[in-house]
Amino acid sequence: MDNLQVNFQPVSHAKPSLAKILKRVFFIILGASLVSVGLEIFLVPNRIIDGGIVGLSIIASHLSGLSIGLFLLVLNLPFLIIGYKQIGKTFALSTLLGVLVMSIGTSLLHNVSELTTDPLLASVFGGIILGIGVGMVIRYGGSLDGTEIVAILFNKKTPFSVGEIVMFMNFFILASAGFVFGWDHAMYSLIAYYIAFKMIDLTIEGFQESKSVWIISDRHREIGNVLQARLGRGVTYLNGEGGYTGDDKKVIFCVVTRLEEAKLKLIVEEIDDQAFLAIGSIAEVRGGRFKKKDIH
Repeated sequence: MDNLQVNFQPVSHAKPSLAKILKRVFFIILGASLVSVGLEIFLVPNRIIDGGIVGLSIIASHLSGLSIGLFLLVLNLPFLIIGYKQIGKTFALSTLLGVLVMSIGTSLLHNVSELTTDPLLASVFGGIILGIGVGMVIRYGGSLDGTEIVAILFNKKTPFSVGEIVMFMNFFILASAGFVFGWDHAMYSLIAYYIAFKMIDLTIEGFQESKSVWIISDRHREIGNVLQARLGRGVTYLNGEGGYTGDDKKVIFCVVTRLEEAKLKLIVEEIDDQAFLAIGSIAEVRGGRFKKKDIH
């Protein structure tokens, strides 16, 4: 058999523009600064912790009397090295920037008076601010918590998902708050953690969550025209085949915001109340003609 020689050409990756780099840096700094405010103005003074490295840092700072910023930096450093090797240079540098800003921010705000001494208010508002900040950093390519990197590594060697591993680690971290700060503070910590978790998702996905819509109807052309006219959204017609009947079908595909979902359902029902309609959530939409047209 003749020898087969294949020449592989290195794939060149386009470098991001300066504007995109500056935008990423700005939002990572802003996000990490918000986390500092959430911690030092709300959670830490009221002895309420978050999960992950942040929670461990709060406990370690309380027991040792040293700055929480020091522990945030030291405890995250090993995971930064792992993240550089496992995920990439951009992620590691973005995470390093976020951790540095968070560490410096908590140190600068340490002597600032808290806004409330009510643990419930501190849990709610601290969780909201913390979640927005963490979500912002994640959205722009970084991380503020090394436990997620640990979970990714363990996920490759265990049958558990990344989410399950993070939840398992945070369970012990949050439970330890009961022994250090008291069980009432541990329960407030759970409230703050839950609110922060929800705010992270909302920040990453955005307030304008999009919906993918699939419609199968014999009156597909009429439905498509009305959706374009009354919603200002473009539609795509796909060819389908009925699995039971074998009949050719036209499938309408379009993407709308969740605010437009109810109106879309009403339009479809008005034209063909027997139409098949499936709607699903989409975290992000890019390209194409998703931009809304003017409705006259």
